[in-house]
Amino acid sequence: MRPTPLATPARLGVLAGAAALVGVPLAAGPAGAATATTVVQDRLAPAGMTAGSASTASLTLHANRCFTAKTVGVGIRDAAGANLDFPGSASNVRICSGGVTVTTGARTLPAGTYTQFGFWQDTAGGWHNLPSRTLTVAGATTAPTTPTAPTTPTAPTTPTTPTAPDPAPGQAPVPGKSLTWSEEFSGPIAWGGKWTGDRSSAYRYGSHNPDDNKLDWLAPSAVTVSGGVATFTATPSAHTLENGKQAWDTGLLTTEYSKDGFQVRTGDYIEARVKLPAGTGAWPALWTWKDGNNEIDSFEYHPDNPNLLELSNRIRSGLKYHTDANAIAPDRWVTVGTYYGADSVDWYVNGAKVFSDGTGVGANWSAYPILNLSLSAGQYHPAASGSAPVSFSADYLRVYR
Repeated sequence: MRPTPLATPARLGVLAGAAALVGVPLAAGPAGAATATTVVQDRLAPAGMTAGSASTASLTLHANRCFTAKTVGVGIRDAAGANLDFPGSASNVRICSGGVTVTTGARTLPAGTYTQFGFWQDTAGGWHNLPSRTLTVAGATTAPTTPTAPTTPTAPTTPTTPTAPDPAPGQAPVPGKSLTWSEEFSGPIAWGGKWTGDRSSAYRYGSHNPDDNKLDWLAPSAVTVSGGVATFTATPSAHTLENGKQAWDTGLLTTEYSKDGFQVRTGDYIEARVKLPAGTGAWPALWTWKDGNNEIDSFEYHPDNPNLLELSNRIRSGLKYHTDANAIAPDRWVTVGTYYGADSVDWYVNGAKVFSDGTGVGANWSAYPILNLSLSAGQYHPAASGSAPVSFSADYLRVYR
């Protein structure tokens, strides 16, 4: 994953607030603090759902003093206690007295009664559930039709061609492909068996690579899973890079060096659903690497170019700066995919093809997939600064063959 210089327009941001209802105190605060930090849940939505109809959730919070929550989301439990949380929890949320609203991704639920609650995670990794309530999901109903008087028969019309149904959930936009490998983040990361997180041959020193304008120091602990979503969190490290800069502990998933050693190859289609970060210096990417190259970048993203994804073929030279303010922005979920064609690599955003390079990867190409969060050192994009965590999230990673 090599950097490409770009212009740096202004960043985006959002903030909202509401009146207080109930609160949960932070377990511990600074020594000598006069009062404890209290988190208050102001509003929780939806109040109800209909079976088969997708709905997002929203949670409005405020606190008696400003602090940053590592994760904020909305939880759902069924009658048996199974975890059915709304996808797309927010990361590194600044909660102050003015309040903040977090909106999740959408999901459907079967008809029934559920327990719904907001939750947040502190920077030490502790989870805090906010007051719960009952969420009722009604069965889908069809409104009865009113009988109408018979009408005079008319001449038959020429039948129309039926409209093609929408693709089934999880179906690849490339015809003829079937799911062959996936990571749904439904449980703990399978370190060693499926994934490696402490080294990559793409990094000069294995665990870090200052030559590539990165502050990264790979740490498996920087990748956590909750509610079906993986969160990559970067924090200032105790390590110092060879160029004298302070490193940041950050997360990377690669199949290289793992027991399974899965590789993508010519003709495969890879897809990930990710939540783009807002933190200064964030540099997430989905890419490939093997034998010192074989690099295809499904995407690279920098929040200083908030509506742009970098799409690159580093093997046979293909590049596009894809811009779409309606689909690409900090703190927004987006689906990105790549078809590794022998004669053309094709890129997809939210299921629509946005670029074909016309050069491809060749007939016998293969490489290890990598999903990670890097931290920019400042040569081409603003560097990470301060000590606030920077994060990036992923809902799934799938390969179709």
